Amino acid sequence: MPKAKYEQIYHILKDKIESGEYPAQALLPGEHTLIAELDCSRGTLRRAVSELVREGYVQTMQGKGVRNIFEPARQATFTLGTIETFAESAARNHWTGRSEVLLFDELEADEALAARTGFAPGTPLYYVRRLHYLNDRPLIMNHSYFRQDVACGLTRAIAEGSIYRYLENELHIAIINSKRVVTVEKITPLDQQYLDMGDCNCLAVVSSQTYNGDGVMFEYTQSRHHPNFFRFQDNAVRRQGSRAEADDAARGA
Repeated sequence: MPKAKYEQIYHILKDKIESGEYPAQALLPGEHTLIAELDCSRGTLRRAVSELVREGYVQTMQGKGVRNIFEPARQATFTLGTIETFAESAARNHWTGRSEVLLFDELEADEALAARTGFAPGTPLYYVRRLHYLNDRPLIMNHSYFRQDVACGLTRAIAEGSIYRYLENELHIAIINSKRVVTVEKITPLDQQYLDMGDCNCLAVVSSQTYNGDGVMFEYTQSRHHPNFFRFQDNAVRRQGSRAEADDAARGA
């Protein structure tokens, strides 16, 4: 399926920002110039720019233009604001990545697993344990559970490649949002066995509940990261209402 026009424009602008063609802190070319260069409509360009704003690449300034505020990450970065596969994150950060399936199983959620993941007790699940390598170092281990009635036909061979590519391209599942909790935990014997931890005795752990287009939670993943190669990046925006409420409180309103 071809990408929407705004996605193509988004990637073109993003590449120009990351490559330095658009200098850091400088204004991007004006809207009329970009529309002509990229052969797109004003609405398409503005939608692409809004994606760059959301990801922290640019900042729009009314009456002045769009400023490049991108700063290259100094180590592997995994974003909180978007849902990426491991392969997509590795490629974006210019790392060589590969994955190995350590275990593939079918099971039903018992009371303990249901409490930990959010699936209802008795839900048939696929369990996939994968080891992710960055530049040939095993640095991330994922424990993933997928609902069998959503991820129909999932196999170990598919998991060796890209599960999300299978879900989106073969099953036509819309992957919409993911709720995430980030913690720091001590390493377990399993972590020690498979991950290249060196002298580190703790990891960064991201637990995710991911939902499809019907609002159904179809995946729970616990992703365990070597702390020296972990850096989550997000772009936070202060809401106007928050400032107004603070001002009202200060005035005793």
